[in-house]
Amino acid sequence: MSKYEQILYAVKDRVATIAFNRPERMNAWTAVMEKELREAIGKAAKDEGVRAIVLTGEGRAFCAGADMEGLWARAQDPRLASAMQNKKSDDNFDQRYSYLLAVPKPIIAGINGPVAGIGLVLTLYCDVRYIAEGTKLTTAFARRGLICEYGSAWMLPRLVGTMNALDLMLSGRTILAEEAAAMGLMRLLPAAGFREAVHGIAKDFAELSSPRAMRIMKHQIYQSYFQTLAEATQLANDEMAKCFATEDFKEGVTHFVEKRKPNFSGR
Repeated sequence: MSKYEQILYAVKDRVATIAFNRPERMNAWTAVMEKELREAIGKAAKDEGVRAIVLTGEGRAFCAGADMEGLWARAQDPRLASAMQNKKSDDNFDQRYSYLLAVPKPIIAGINGPVAGIGLVLTLYCDVRYIAEGTKLTTAFARRGLICEYGSAWMLPRLVGTMNALDLMLSGRTILAEEAAAMGLMRLLPAAGFREAVHGIAKDFAELSSPRAMRIMKHQIYQSYFQTLAEATQLANDEMAKCFATEDFKEGVTHFVEKRKPNFSGR
């Protein structure tokens, strides 16, 4: 297990698990946590021994949003807020958290407990979101005098539709996992054995799916947000033609014919 100050990082079964590790503060978000998460994601992305990534929280919460001490400081001195502004970039995958969409491996949010504010925004940039039954979640922004943070006004409607997104944002109300699942925002899992179940799902990604295929499909899906149907179809045609000459295509056919588990190389 690698050592960080505010996260935990471990690899098992070709799955890298990154856990927010401020349980005494319900994993409230800090600048240190943000920096360490980006470093850990980069580490997992480059590691050929990692084929899937799980993002979760230690203790009873996933992430309770921004640390209130930091928000209080900004409320007292608005100059602190302006100091936090991001660099300007026109790259859709180089915004503050959209870099997660460009990671060439599946990222699974394992929402083990309460999630709010920036914690919820982070999950929008994960590829799949699982949440423990009965978990509470909220955007909270409107009730703090804030607005839709870090591209969430763009991401959330694409996941749950405009009406549901506006409901969650404008009200800032707290909902349960079951309502989030009904919107299509999350997928429910039992609270008992939640972390093990999420790991099992990630392990299936890692062991049963071609890393090369997953990388390209993830790129296709997110690139399609900015493409016409014709552009998306042509990209698919080009990538399909490349597949037939790959080791993973040969293994995908061979393991099926031989009725055994696949052994993909990622090439």
